[in-house]
Amino acid sequence: MKPLIEITTVPIQIEMKTTNAKLEYARGTVEMEIKRDKGGLEIKSKPIRVNIDTFEARNSVTPTAVRSIEQSAQKGRQTAYQATAAYAQQGKLMMETKLGEEVITKFARQTMDKPLSRELGMDFLPSVGPEITWDVGEMNIRYEMDKLNFDWKFGQGDFKFTPGDVELTVTQRPEVIIKYIGGPIYVPPSADPNYEPVDVKG
Repeated sequence: MKPLIEITTVPIQIEMKTTNAKLEYARGTVEMEIKRDKGGLEIKSKPIRVNIDTFEARNSVTPTAVRSIEQSAQKGRQTAYQATAAYAQQGKLMMETKLGEEVITKFARQTMDKPLSRELGMDFLPSVGPEITWDVGEMNIRYEMDKLNFDWKFGQGDFKFTPGDVELTVTQRPEVIIKYIGGPIYVPPSADPNYEPVDVKG
């Protein structure tokens, strides 16, 4: 008698994927910042300065009241000294005069020997020139070159670790397939066209 049932077993199928662990090193970055400070040219000049003091020159032409009094007093003293000297000299001449000599002729001759300008009071005006002074000129030149400032920024390196991974995928589930491979079953069995009675006696 042939078997009526066929049993088939389908095993499980598993797909496994693995990823290796990785250790990555990221290099540090470097940044440079440049700043420029501009220089320049600076020139300072101080021209020469001339100082003209005409106080004494103006006083010699039109003196002030104080200066006029001083000059008059000085002239008075000088005139007194000159008169005293003249009288002394005339007295000396009179003492040295001899009999028969004319004293008036000596006085006239002595008077003529004096400078005419002094007797007439002639003088140049202004008698004193202006006082001239000056301050020396200056020139200062300042030049400053441009400056470059470098600013370096260093970034530290970094380590990155990626752990390993195991991935399991079930591609086929396990199963049992039961298949009936026999012929049709008739009830009652005598309905089967190929039915043969079973001989029990034999």
